[in-house]
Amino acid sequence: MATQRHIAIAGASGLVGHSILLDALDDASVEEVHVLCRNPVKVSHPKLVEHLVDFQLIPPLPKISEVYLAVGTTMHQAGSREAFRNVDLEINLAVARAAVAAGAQRIGLVSAMAANPKSFFFYNRVKGELEEALTTLAPEGLVIARPSLLLGDREALGQPIRLSETLTMYAGKVLGPLVPQNYRPIQAQNVARALLRHVPNADRKIVLCSGEMQPT
Repeated sequence: MATQRHIAIAGASGLVGHSILLDALDDASVEEVHVLCRNPVKVSHPKLVEHLVDFQLIPPLPKISEVYLAVGTTMHQAGSREAFRNVDLEINLAVARAAVAAGAQRIGLVSAMAANPKSFFFYNRVKGELEEALTTLAPEGLVIARPSLLLGDREALGQPIRLSETLTMYAGKVLGPLVPQNYRPIQAQNVARALLRHVPNADRKIVLCSGEMQPT
Protein backbone atom coordinates (compact mmCIF):
# COMPACT_ATOMS: atom_id res chain seq x y z
CA MET A 1 0.00 0.00 0.00
CA ALA A 2 1.33 3.41 -0.95
CA THR A 3 2.27 5.60 1.98
CA GLN A 4 0.31 8.49 0.51
CA ARG A 5 -2.86 7.56 -1.31
CA HIS A 6 -4.87 9.71 -3.70
CA ILE A 7 -8.44 8.45 -3.85
CA ALA A 8 -11.58 9.41 -5.73
CA ILE A 9 -15.16 8.92 -4.56
CA ALA A 10 -18.38 9.05 -6.55
CA GLY A 11 -21.59 9.04 -4.55
CA ALA A 12 -20.25 10.85 -1.48
CA SER A 13 -23.69 12.30 -0.73
CA GLY A 14 -25.17 8.84 -0.13
CA LEU A 15 -25.10 6.61 2.94
CA VAL A 16 -22.06 4.49 2.09
CA GLY A 17 -20.24 7.11 0.04
CA HIS A 18 -20.49 9.70 2.80
CA SER A 19 -19.05 7.25 5.32
CA ILE A 20 -16.21 6.44 2.92
CA LEU A 21 -15.53 10.17 2.58
CA LEU A 22 -15.40 10.88 6.32
CA ASP A 23 -13.24 7.84 7.13
CA ALA A 24 -10.85 8.58 4.25
CA LEU A 25 -10.39 12.18 5.40
CA ASP A 26 -9.40 10.85 8.84
CA ASP A 27 -6.92 8.33 7.39
CA ALA A 28 -3.32 9.49 7.70
CA SER A 29 -2.27 7.37 4.69
CA VAL A 30 -4.62 9.33 2.41
CA GLU A 31 -3.11 12.52 1.04
CA GLU A 32 -5.98 13.71 -1.16
CA VAL A 33 -9.65 12.83 -1.48
CA HIS A 34 -11.21 13.78 -4.80
CA VAL A 35 -15.00 13.82 -4.77
CA LEU A 36 -16.87 13.79 -8.05
CA CYS A 37 -20.33 15.27 -7.59
CA ARG A 38 -23.02 17.43 -9.14
CA ASN A 39 -23.49 19.48 -5.96
CA PRO A 40 -21.09 20.35 -3.11
CA VAL A 41 -20.90 17.70 -0.38
CA LYS A 42 -20.96 20.30 2.43
CA VAL A 43 -17.79 18.93 4.04
CA SER A 44 -14.72 21.08 4.61
CA HIS A 45 -11.26 19.54 4.97
CA PRO A 46 -7.72 20.36 3.76
CA LYS A 47 -7.48 17.00 1.96
CA LEU A 48 -10.78 17.37 0.15
CA VAL A 49 -10.85 18.35 -3.52
CA GLU A 50 -14.32 18.69 -5.02
CA HIS A 51 -14.95 18.23 -8.72
CA LEU A 52 -18.37 19.50 -9.78
CA VAL A 53 -18.90 17.49 -12.93
CA ASP A 54 -21.36 16.50 -15.59
CA PHE A 55 -21.14 12.72 -15.35
CA GLN A 56 -21.87 12.45 -19.06
CA LEU A 57 -18.54 14.12 -19.79
CA ILE A 58 -16.00 13.77 -16.98
CA PRO A 59 -12.85 15.86 -17.50
CA PRO A 60 -9.37 14.33 -16.99
CA LEU A 61 -8.66 13.72 -13.32
CA PRO A 62 -5.42 14.31 -11.40
CA LYS A 63 -3.36 11.31 -10.27
CA ILE A 64 -5.56 8.72 -8.56
CA SER A 65 -4.56 5.46 -6.87
CA GLU A 66 -8.00 4.18 -5.79
CA VAL A 67 -11.59 4.91 -6.73
CA TYR A 68 -14.73 4.16 -4.72
CA LEU A 69 -18.02 3.89 -6.58
CA ALA A 70 -21.13 4.46 -4.48
CA VAL A 71 -23.54 6.14 -6.88
CA GLY A 72 -26.97 4.58 -6.73
CA THR A 73 -30.69 5.20 -6.77
CA THR A 74 -33.93 3.22 -6.65
CA MET A 75 -36.34 2.35 -9.42
CA HIS A 76 -38.93 4.60 -7.74
CA GLN A 77 -36.60 7.59 -7.56
CA ALA A 78 -35.24 7.07 -11.07
CA GLY A 79 -38.68 6.89 -12.62
CA SER A 80 -37.78 4.55 -15.46
CA ARG A 81 -35.51 1.64 -16.32
CA GLU A 82 -33.44 3.83 -18.61
CA ALA A 83 -32.89 6.45 -15.92
CA PHE A 84 -32.00 3.79 -13.35
CA ARG A 85 -29.43 2.20 -15.68
CA ASN A 86 -27.93 5.62 -16.41
CA VAL A 87 -27.33 6.27 -12.70
CA ASP A 88 -26.38 2.88 -11.34
CA LEU A 89 -24.39 1.58 -14.29
CA GLU A 90 -23.37 4.36 -16.67
CA ILE A 91 -22.30 6.96 -14.10
CA ASN A 92 -20.30 4.50 -11.99
CA LEU A 93 -18.63 3.06 -15.07
CA ALA A 94 -17.78 6.51 -16.44
CA VAL A 95 -16.12 7.47 -13.14
CA ALA A 96 -14.21 4.19 -13.07
CA ARG A 97 -12.89 4.74 -16.58
CA ALA A 98 -11.82 8.30 -15.76
CA ALA A 99 -10.06 7.11 -12.59
CA VAL A 100 -8.28 4.28 -14.39
CA ALA A 101 -7.13 6.77 -17.04
CA ALA A 102 -5.73 8.84 -14.14
CA GLY A 103 -3.73 5.87 -12.85
CA ALA A 104 -6.11 4.13 -10.46
CA GLN A 105 -5.20 0.47 -10.01
CA ARG A 106 -7.82 -0.40 -7.42
CA ILE A 107 -11.58 -0.05 -7.49
CA GLY A 108 -14.11 -0.39 -4.67
CA LEU A 109 -17.77 -0.82 -5.62
CA VAL A 110 -21.00 -0.71 -3.63
CA SER A 111 -23.14 -3.27 -5.44
CA ALA A 112 -26.14 -5.31 -4.25
CA MET A 113 -26.58 -8.63 -2.51
CA ALA A 114 -28.23 -10.39 -5.45
CA ALA A 115 -26.24 -8.75 -8.27
CA ASN A 116 -26.20 -11.01 -11.31
CA PRO A 117 -25.93 -10.01 -14.98
CA LYS A 118 -28.31 -12.85 -15.89
CA SER A 119 -30.89 -12.12 -13.20
CA PHE A 120 -34.57 -12.10 -14.09
CA PHE A 121 -34.92 -8.97 -11.97
CA PHE A 122 -33.87 -5.73 -13.69
CA TYR A 123 -32.34 -4.14 -10.57
CA ASN A 124 -30.09 -7.11 -9.84
CA ARG A 125 -29.24 -7.52 -13.52
CA VAL A 126 -27.99 -3.94 -13.84
CA LYS A 127 -25.87 -4.32 -10.71
CA GLY A 128 -24.37 -7.49 -12.15
CA GLU A 129 -23.70 -5.86 -15.51
CA LEU A 130 -21.77 -3.10 -13.75
CA GLU A 131 -19.66 -5.66 -11.90
CA GLU A 132 -18.85 -7.35 -15.22
CA ALA A 133 -18.01 -4.04 -16.90
CA LEU A 134 -15.60 -3.08 -14.12
CA THR A 135 -13.90 -6.46 -14.38
CA THR A 136 -13.14 -5.79 -18.05
CA LEU A 137 -11.20 -2.66 -17.05
CA ALA A 138 -8.65 -5.11 -15.57
CA PRO A 139 -7.65 -3.16 -12.45
CA GLU A 140 -5.02 -4.68 -10.19
CA GLY A 141 -7.66 -4.98 -7.47
CA LEU A 142 -11.46 -4.89 -7.63
CA VAL A 143 -13.41 -5.13 -4.36
CA ILE A 144 -17.15 -5.58 -4.71
CA ALA A 145 -19.33 -5.05 -1.64
CA ARG A 146 -22.72 -6.76 -1.84
CA PRO A 147 -24.66 -5.47 1.15
CA SER A 148 -28.12 -6.45 2.25
CA LEU A 149 -30.56 -3.65 3.09
CA LEU A 150 -28.58 -0.55 4.06
CA LEU A 151 -29.26 1.31 7.29
CA GLY A 152 -28.19 4.82 8.23
CA ASP A 153 -29.37 8.34 8.87
CA ARG A 154 -30.70 9.38 5.46
CA GLU A 155 -32.49 12.39 6.95
CA ALA A 156 -29.15 13.87 8.05
CA LEU A 157 -27.97 13.67 4.45
CA GLY A 158 -31.11 15.33 3.12
CA GLN A 159 -32.43 12.10 1.63
CA PRO A 160 -35.97 10.77 1.90
CA ILE A 161 -36.47 8.14 4.59
CA ARG A 162 -37.27 4.74 3.08
CA LEU A 163 -40.19 3.01 4.75
CA SER A 164 -38.82 -0.43 3.90
CA GLU A 165 -35.59 0.32 5.77
CA THR A 166 -37.45 1.60 8.82
CA LEU A 167 -39.70 -1.45 8.99
CA THR A 168 -36.79 -3.81 8.45
CA MET A 169 -34.77 -2.13 11.17
CA TYR A 170 -37.49 -2.67 13.76
CA ALA A 171 -38.17 -6.20 12.57
CA GLY A 172 -34.47 -6.93 12.78
CA LYS A 173 -34.39 -6.00 16.44
CA VAL A 174 -36.93 -8.72 17.13
CA LEU A 175 -35.94 -11.38 14.59
CA GLY A 176 -32.25 -10.55 14.19
CA PRO A 177 -30.80 -13.71 15.76
CA LEU A 178 -33.02 -15.87 13.56
CA VAL A 179 -32.00 -14.25 10.26
CA PRO A 180 -28.81 -15.46 8.49
CA GLN A 181 -26.08 -12.81 8.57
CA ASN A 182 -26.08 -12.25 4.82
CA TYR A 183 -29.74 -11.23 4.97
CA ARG A 184 -29.63 -8.98 8.00
CA PRO A 185 -29.77 -5.20 7.44
CA ILE A 186 -26.33 -3.64 7.63
CA GLN A 187 -25.18 -0.21 8.68
CA ALA A 188 -23.75 1.77 5.77
CA GLN A 189 -20.72 2.66 7.87
CA ASN A 190 -19.79 -1.03 8.13
CA VAL A 191 -19.90 -1.38 4.35
CA ALA A 192 -17.70 1.71 3.94
CA ARG A 193 -15.16 0.45 6.43
CA ALA A 194 -15.02 -2.98 4.80
CA LEU A 195 -14.20 -1.38 1.46
CA LEU A 196 -11.60 0.93 2.95
CA ARG A 197 -10.02 -2.06 4.70
CA HIS A 198 -9.76 -4.26 1.62
CA VAL A 199 -9.27 -1.95 -1.37
CA PRO A 200 -5.81 -0.47 -0.58
CA ASN A 201 -4.09 -3.88 -0.68
CA ALA A 202 -6.34 -5.70 -3.16
CA ASP A 203 -4.45 -7.64 -5.82
CA ARG A 204 -7.40 -9.50 -7.37
CA LYS A 205 -11.17 -9.45 -7.59
CA ILE A 206 -12.78 -9.82 -4.15
CA VAL A 207 -16.50 -10.09 -3.42
CA LEU A 208 -17.61 -9.17 0.11
CA CYS A 209 -20.97 -10.62 1.06
CA SER A 210 -23.09 -8.74 3.56
CA GLY A 211 -22.39 -11.13 6.43
CA GLU A 212 -18.63 -10.66 5.99
CA MET A 213 -19.03 -6.92 6.51
CA GLN A 214 -21.09 -7.20 9.68
CA PRO A 215 -19.13 -6.40 12.85
CA THR A 216 -18.09 -9.45 14.85
